[in-house]
Amino acid sequence: MHKFEIIPDTSSDFTKDLRDRFGINDYLHGIMYHPDGKEEVISLDWETMTPKEYYDSMKGRKALYTTATPRIGEIYEVFEKYLSQGIDVLSISLSSGLSASYANTVTVAEELRVKYPERKIICIDSKRYSTSLSLLIIKACLKRDEGASIEEVADYINSIKDTVHQIGSMDDLFFLVKTGRVTNFKAFFGQMIGLNIMADFNQNGMSEVIGKIKGQRDAIDADIKYMRETIIDPENQIIFVAHTNRDAAAKLLADKIKQEFNPKELFIHTVGMACGATIGPGLCAAFYLGKPISENLNDEKAIMANIIENQKRK
Repeated sequence: MHKFEIIPDTSSDFTKDLRDRFGINDYLHGIMYHPDGKEEVISLDWETMTPKEYYDSMKGRKALYTTATPRIGEIYEVFEKYLSQGIDVLSISLSSGLSASYANTVTVAEELRVKYPERKIICIDSKRYSTSLSLLIIKACLKRDEGASIEEVADYINSIKDTVHQIGSMDDLFFLVKTGRVTNFKAFFGQMIGLNIMADFNQNGMSEVIGKIKGQRDAIDADIKYMRETIIDPENQIIFVAHTNRDAAAKLLADKIKQEFNPKELFIHTVGMACGATIGPGLCAAFYLGKPISENLNDEKAIMANIIENQKRK
């Protein structure tokens, strides 16, 4: 069986401690453009500013950062680094619904297969981002370490990626105005009443609103109730709680998840620069494996509607 390298990108938020623990030696770097036009190669390790500085700079109506996919040249260089050593490549990229990263890896793979016909290059569209992508990478690493082939690992990840859920809230509605996802009118009144927008992934790998709840504590209670209905085998799971400048909320949600589900392991992570530029400040969400995502999120929306209705009756 040939050795293979698993290569994520900076949208994965696969921090150094995770890379060291699970044996990830390389990743593809996206590009970020600052409000003043400065260009920065994105690192997973917060080398140029702290998460607080980053998210404070864009909260409310402040700065807006933009990002670009890893460059074709870098993808080519990183892939060839391993192929030239006789090592196959398994690339796991940010959701194609959010970026052209996956398409770029496919383009490079097609070219390098001509140069290295004896090597295997498999590119996976994760349909996920941030720590939901981290979950898939961990699963790939564990499967690899069990002795699975590159094809077996790829098939496994493709079979489970539509079971990775997100549930949590976004409370900085004015940032959403800047990105065109909420009108200024709705943001103004929503912010006044402490509205939290709840979302999960749809079958296309996009984050889609499934409900709206007033108040952070009610939103976190709803997260737990939603997880009860959608999670599978929580005691054997690794669960992530990811946030963008919401440390206290993330800790509260993590504590409640531990009490309710007693997962095998739980990580609290700040969403990295690549995804954070689009998400903005105000996110606090759990990422976990559960039931397959339903068509048009019909099941998930029904579950959340029932939770919200029951909370209103209290």
